[in-house]
Amino acid sequence: MALIVDAHEDIAYNILNFGRDYTRSVAETRRLEHGSEIIDQNGHTLFGWPEYQQGKIALVFSTLFGLPKRFQVGAWEEVVYNNPDEAHKLYRSQIDIYRRLLDEHPDKFNLIRTTQDLEQHLSKWQDSVEERQRPIGLVLLMEGADGIRSPEELEEWWTLGLRIIGPAWVGTRYSGGWLEPGPITSEGRELLAAMADYKFTLDLSHMDEEAAMEALDIYEGPMIASHSNAAALLPNSGSNRHLSDQIIRGIIERDGVIGVVLFNGYLQVGWKKSDGREPITLKHVIAHIDHICQLAGDARHVGIGSDFDGGFGLDSVPHGIDTVADLQKLPPLLAERGYTESDISAILGENFINHLKKNLPS
Repeated sequence: MALIVDAHEDIAYNILNFGRDYTRSVAETRRLEHGSEIIDQNGHTLFGWPEYQQGKIALVFSTLFGLPKRFQVGAWEEVVYNNPDEAHKLYRSQIDIYRRLLDEHPDKFNLIRTTQDLEQHLSKWQDSVEERQRPIGLVLLMEGADGIRSPEELEEWWTLGLRIIGPAWVGTRYSGGWLEPGPITSEGRELLAAMADYKFTLDLSHMDEEAAMEALDIYEGPMIASHSNAAALLPNSGSNRHLSDQIIRGIIERDGVIGVVLFNGYLQVGWKKSDGREPITLKHVIAHIDHICQLAGDARHVGIGSDFDGGFGLDSVPHGIDTVADLQKLPPLLAERGYTESDISAILGENFINHLKKNLPS
């Protein structure tokens, strides 16, 4: 099986908000949460450490994420903030969660900050002993940059291990975003200029089209879209959450990578949970992957950004997926579409790995 990189999982958010323990198996977490309100709020979990092993999930882009208070959906949603100071405190607490994972489970998790970290980590996965259990590499990604109170704080975040920044979730003081469209602000331009000095990777996911177009023009550092699908396959969605072909081509031209999301509502327009899982299959995922590859003319600019446990769970992912390990069902479907073994390895993980090798510090 090819190594998989999942470019978007809200691990710390779920630990902080729902008390999930991702060293457990999916089955154990589901058993413990059976009948609880967590299932209504976030769905049945899709990943755990044993499933990472089964699916050869070698690297996860692990988020720092919180909701602006104005988007709080209920009293149960505790990972919220009112202002930049509260966002900063919230995201720092999530850094502490990742540190605790690393300290308490050094055999299970690695923090990837440098190319040396990456090479050492991957060497453990390339060991020929199949029975060996291998740690999961965590690459830290901030989703929504409100936790950065000023560009001067980027040195602090870089030292803490942050390597990827998405300026928007909904709109922020830096950028228009999902549900709140608009351009990059003057503060956002200052942030992007400072980010480029450190060579932070810019994540265009959740940025509004107008903001993303400007970012493609002005950002001098590397960029990705960690978890976004193709708007061309979602006509009349009424959402600015998806990537137009113009944005996709821009990311390709900048040698970026796009992670495809496995949320049913982002795979077919009009899907709702009451429709059940069966109408959406992994072939819908393949269609988005293929669309990006056709625009690129190769298979070097697309990957997986599952967004699993990111506000949805088992009931909202394609039929055929029970856990993150089932991402390994994608290769035969890609092969049926004419993708080579090399292409498939690139899509599942090598594209994001190569991005890290080119852009992490030594």
